[in-house]
Amino acid sequence: MPPKRARKPATTTDADAPKVRADALAPTVGLAGEIYRQLADGEIPRMRLPLRTKQNLSFQMREGVWKLGRSMGTRSARKLDGALMLLRTFYLVDFINEMARDAKTSTLRELYYISEGWDEGKFHSEDESNLLIEDLEVLCDRLREDFRLHPEENGASVIGDLTIKERNRKGVVKTINCRDDVGDGGYALPFNVEKEKIEFAGTNAKFVIAIECGGMVDRLAENGFDEQHDAILLHLKGQPARSTRRFLRRLSEELSLPVVVFTDGDPWSFRIFASVAYGAIKTAHLSSYLATPNAEFLGVTASDIENYELPSDKLSEQDVHALEAELTDPRFGTADWRSEIQLMLKNGKKAEQQSLAKYGLNYVTDHYLPEKLTEMGVL
Repeated sequence: MPPKRARKPATTTDADAPKVRADALAPTVGLAGEIYRQLADGEIPRMRLPLRTKQNLSFQMREGVWKLGRSMGTRSARKLDGALMLLRTFYLVDFINEMARDAKTSTLRELYYISEGWDEGKFHSEDESNLLIEDLEVLCDRLREDFRLHPEENGASVIGDLTIKERNRKGVVKTINCRDDVGDGGYALPFNVEKEKIEFAGTNAKFVIAIECGGMVDRLAENGFDEQHDAILLHLKGQPARSTRRFLRRLSEELSLPVVVFTDGDPWSFRIFASVAYGAIKTAHLSSYLATPNAEFLGVTASDIENYELPSDKLSEQDVHALEAELTDPRFGTADWRSEIQLMLKNGKKAEQQSLAKYGLNYVTDHYLPEKLTEMGVL
């Protein structure tokens, strides 16, 4: 039996939703103005921001997502490290506003190299610059996409009867059906999937199946699973990008489509599901915006490995440690999840999605998925 949870409404309140777009840069200018005032008054420059530590995170059971707590910290120029972080922050603020003036965008990697020209303010690693961008998101209650910053990679690919209207870089709106108007690879999500970029124009789909592996997406598409069962296929590409998670949230919220997640049967894939459904610790400040609380885990479960007699591999030492950690993770706190994790530890086995090919290329679409989805009440 797959782990199940009670369905929860995927609603975002005005208080929870980050404020985006029209006034996106105003808070960055406000931050700079406050530091200027402190300097003019002869004060040591400082900023207050929520602590993004594990101790200041809590899992909100009612909403089913991670959220930042109320503990605050101070970033001050009183010490050299604090002064350098303030310097980098306002180099970054200046760069963001410069991009807006010039109608440019930048990848996170480009930003890291741009900082080479910031003298003492340059970053020593890309992790450093990424963390500062996240801090700025928290401080300004905005998204990095509002700051015109994005990762190297785009989000998922989508196959199915979903018609969208996408505004391209020239401002032209094009209508695209993600099954009839795309190639074999499907419709590729851009890094910005907000309403001013993508609108949902219509769908006859009944649910969304988010799939970890590209080979399995190809199998389902080739076998016509999306047409036969009125499904939207979405390739997660492993640990899903933020744009992918936001897109799933919008499908669930705006089109009222059930979302099921189909991954390999191992602890790392369980965490892929958790990031979709509950949000990730790293982006706890955006969980109410990125997470899809209605999402359900379809498989592969430890029970599936036994019940379907799937080819399997032995758990590694790292796998075991990861599963043991998940037993203390509130995202896996239900009785069903604990039972599945304990069974995997007991049997010492993990399996890939493609192991279902043991029974032939059509087995996953003719038997496994219809059986599981019917059991879950999706079909």
